[in-house]
Amino acid sequence: MAEGEPSYIDYEAFLDPDFSPASFANTLVLSTNNATDTPLDLSTPLSRVLFDLQEIDTHIHTLTTKSALPLLSHTRGQTEAAERILKEAGTQITSVTQGYERLEKEVVQKWKAADEARIAAENSLATVRLARAVGRCLTLGRQLESQVGEITGRGTGQPPTNGADGTPPVREGFRALERAAYTILNLRQMFSAETEDDEGYRLERVKVMRTLRNEFVIPAENMVKARAQQTINRFSLTSPMAPSNGHAPVPSSYKQVRDARARLGPAAATLYLLSPIPKDGATVSEYKPELLLSTLQGYMHTAIMTSANSLAKALSQLPTMDRTLNEVASRCQDVAALESFLRNLRAPTHPLLSSASGDGPVEETETAGSANKTNLLQPLLNALDTSSLPSYYWRSLASSLTSRVQEIISRGGVSARTLRSNRDRLKTEIKECVLRASQVSAASLLAEKGRHGTDNVSVGNWEREAAVMVSSVVGPLGR
Repeated sequence: MAEGEPSYIDYEAFLDPDFSPASFANTLVLSTNNATDTPLDLSTPLSRVLFDLQEIDTHIHTLTTKSALPLLSHTRGQTEAAERILKEAGTQITSVTQGYERLEKEVVQKWKAADEARIAAENSLATVRLARAVGRCLTLGRQLESQVGEITGRGTGQPPTNGADGTPPVREGFRALERAAYTILNLRQMFSAETEDDEGYRLERVKVMRTLRNEFVIPAENMVKARAQQTINRFSLTSPMAPSNGHAPVPSSYKQVRDARARLGPAAATLYLLSPIPKDGATVSEYKPELLLSTLQGYMHTAIMTSANSLAKALSQLPTMDRTLNEVASRCQDVAALESFLRNLRAPTHPLLSSASGDGPVEETETAGSANKTNLLQPLLNALDTSSLPSYYWRSLASSLTSRVQEIISRGGVSARTLRSNRDRLKTEIKECVLRASQVSAASLLAEKGRHGTDNVSVGNWEREAAVMVSSVVGPLGR
């Protein structure tokens, strides 16, 4: 509607965004009828609406006729502008399409080829690493086979000959025990690799590696452990063939001491290295060589129980007491020698621990105080809750003898009467046995003193151990 042109049509009502046809019709009907009339007259409001529509249509026609040329000119201008924009856009689209095609040809296709090359290179690298790990495992396996041959005596081409004490000589591969343990640790580390950066990752997928591990490495490890445990269990400085004439055993020669130490060192280091490591890792100070400790504790338990059984039997047959006490003193000598050797053995470097100290089971030349920090004796003393192995030996032996003596006394008979009648003699002989054992231990290790220039064997004051032993046997006789 042109401005200033009168009209009775309410354009504002029709142009209102909230216009409602139903509301408008209801208002129109009520304005032309009485709400109480029946029926309603709808012709008047209908005529009003039709007239309004005709008026609006006429008005639109008039405006269109007057503005046809400007509308057509405006439309033509809009169309021409759109055509120009479309043309320019088409040119730009064509340019972008050509650029993308060139980019795809020069970059995308080359990137795809490079990505394929990268994948191939990564697979090739993984294959090379795996092949290198397989080759190293096979080399280690061959090395372990050679070391096992040295240990068992098959690698020398000659059957092993045993020494006077029934154990193979040192040259028959005892030095190969520790080398074999390090080889086993290297294989164990490769088989347990968990990340791609670790050597031996996914090594278990190779069949020959599974065969190597199951059919050779694990049996070889068990054999090395068994040989090391057997060496420690057989540790002794006195020959079982030495005659028993009622006196102290003959002191060990320098060669016997040297050979015993040469056997014990690699065996102890081997069990230290092959002991289980916690899954969450451990440092050297936290590491507990359970395999070594259990073997040494077993050795102590065997020595104590054997001595206890021998003494219990001798208490029932007093004529054999002298020979039995000499055997007990000999075992104490072995225990004292074991303590001395372990004190002079440093903990070997463990490749699977987070930090390590020491270059192997070499003898210490430092003071005893500094040696206790890294030697193989301290873990055993901590496990047994004692400060001395001979003291532990005598006190444990005494604790087990008291009940044996009480059994003999409770049974009565000739054995009980004999024990009571020889009470003073037993007291003297047992005390002399304990004191003689300390002297024997010192004498048998004089070679150590001559080698290092200092006496590493502390004889100490064993009067308390002698008193404990005497009390365990003689005490029940007076009750």
